[in-house]
Amino acid sequence: MRTQVAIIGSGPSGLLLGQLLSKAGIDNVIIDRVDRDYILGRIRAGVLEAGAIGMMDRAGAGTRMHKEGLVHDGFALSFSGRRHRIDLKGLTGTSVMVYGQTELTRDLMDHREADGSKTIYNAAHVTPHDFDGESPYLTYEKDGATHRIDCDFIAGCDGYHGPSRAAVEGRGLKTYEKVYPFGWLGLLADVPPVDHELIYANHARGFALCSQRSLTRSRYYVQVPLSDTVEQWSDDAFWDEIRRRLPADVAEAMVTGPSIEKSIAPLRSFVAEPLRFGRLFLVGDAGHIVPPTGAKGLNLAASDVHYLFEGLKEFYGDRSSAGIDAYSGRALSRIWKAERFSWSMTMLLHRFPDEGDFDQKVQEAELDYLSGSSAAQTAMAENYVGLPY
Repeated sequence: MRTQVAIIGSGPSGLLLGQLLSKAGIDNVIIDRVDRDYILGRIRAGVLEAGAIGMMDRAGAGTRMHKEGLVHDGFALSFSGRRHRIDLKGLTGTSVMVYGQTELTRDLMDHREADGSKTIYNAAHVTPHDFDGESPYLTYEKDGATHRIDCDFIAGCDGYHGPSRAAVEGRGLKTYEKVYPFGWLGLLADVPPVDHELIYANHARGFALCSQRSLTRSRYYVQVPLSDTVEQWSDDAFWDEIRRRLPADVAEAMVTGPSIEKSIAPLRSFVAEPLRFGRLFLVGDAGHIVPPTGAKGLNLAASDVHYLFEGLKEFYGDRSSAGIDAYSGRALSRIWKAERFSWSMTMLLHRFPDEGDFDQKVQEAELDYLSGSSAAQTAMAENYVGLPY
């Protein structure tokens, strides 16, 4: 098989890139080790920046998102038993949208199928080859046979554990990582959200987050030790714990119900540099991970796609390599700013097991300062709604 751009991974970044390329008349093939149902079965968060919303519109896949997505003009910080609202719209003129990553993925898959663009599922042992030269290709195994895709470029949109970053180990790749000493226990339930906007809570017992997927489905989180397991937490124990960490009026208003899904996610920050190796590009989680505190993971993937798509469009339209040559630098500049913001939110809102009284007092002072400073709130809001591409 021959294509112009071979995309490894059919998550949001791979699908978004593929849809943009197809609309621009650039041939592409997406390949994934699992099938469509498996991908759509993964439950992920979805707070979309304006940039990500614009990318979905540009790809022609934003209709259902605008119909069903929940526009949020702000969010609340809870600490010392009180709430303070960060007015995103008032401070920046911009809002965010709550729209589940699973639904965004479904929209992109449906549009790809309608366009007739090719996706290969259940492909085993996907391996990039010869990307240092001008004739890269992929091999994979399916139905008992080895197959080959020749291409001009390879986009590694295959996540943290995918073959793309593995293929560039030992080729000048440098990684940076910070692992946090706790995780998030998340519970999804078909109950109405406790508030129309998100609530981030700093409490002596640990961090909590009141989030949502729709007007009838809520997602809640509490900070737990890494040694905890899901089996240790009954639904009743979870509901009791999160209510302890919220202001009394919020706890009293919370509607509880049986969980649809529960899981514990460890928190870490990770960046790989560079993001380009010859004709192979790392995109999304293949190149970086952020803690979910700042809602940046999916949005960073969208900005990576923006920079790479612009470079590929320039290459095929103008025969210029300037855009693809600049991809890694442009993407990493924005990535590190988002990493900084996610780190700062994580440090501000969580309780760290090894921190002393001084550290705790500094955290409390930071929250108090933030609640009284329009300049500090504006800086937080600018980063939350997303820095420009």
